[in-house]
Amino acid sequence: MNRQPKPWSVTNLDIAAPLAPHAWLRYDLVKRTMPGGVSRVLEIGCGRGGFGARLAQRYDYVGIEPDAASYAVAKERISAVGAGEVRNIASGTLGDETFDLVCAFEVLEHIENDETAVKEWASRVRPGGWLLLSVPADQYRYGTWDELAGHYRRYDPTDLTKLLANCGLTDIVVRRYGYPLGFLLEAVRNALGRRRLTRAAYSADARTAASGRTIQPGGGSPVGLVIRWGTAPFCRLQRLFPAKGTGLVVLARVSD
Repeated sequence: MNRQPKPWSVTNLDIAAPLAPHAWLRYDLVKRTMPGGVSRVLEIGCGRGGFGARLAQRYDYVGIEPDAASYAVAKERISAVGAGEVRNIASGTLGDETFDLVCAFEVLEHIENDETAVKEWASRVRPGGWLLLSVPADQYRYGTWDELAGHYRRYDPTDLTKLLANCGLTDIVVRRYGYPLGFLLEAVRNALGRRRLTRAAYSADARTAASGRTIQPGGGSPVGLVIRWGTAPFCRLQRLFPAKGTGLVVLARVSD
């Protein structure tokens, strides 16, 4: 049975665990994509816990984050919600634990061998359960921000579908999000990426570790509320253009 929402107001949540503008666009689609019948949820690479704090209100939530700095923030935010847990580990150390749904948001593009990662993540899903992922869309859009963030690639919908099918998943549905605000946000990120890449050399591992912290709002101030309500009209607007956008969300099922 799904966990009932905790007595934690939207205002408090947006202050304690704020989301960046692009993350709000993503979350708008993620929450509409979550399948029914889900109780236990694993989030791989939970970053600073923005999504995790929201998922933990409704599900039996476990988040894992290998980056120590991001983990510390995520642990504090999940603890504030009063439900769920965060572990400073990689998915390969979960043992035999399985979940109704395994999700990874903006993680797969950081992994060189994505097929191996998908298969490992799917092995954490109970038979008949679900894998839910988000990735940046369209390889031709690969830019300086992708390089700075440690992305190996972006994904075309057909290639993403083929990847999951090759890993044995079924009932694959890929959806876009982010039109039109996502295009503006991406242009800004690419401009920032060009400036940062000229100032210092970053290893791929360092870029990936830092990606969950870059241009992320801090907690404890009303800025999270400003972002939420500022992006709310664009979250509604993007629903009118489901074939356009800078990001992809995919839901797939693990066979019984």
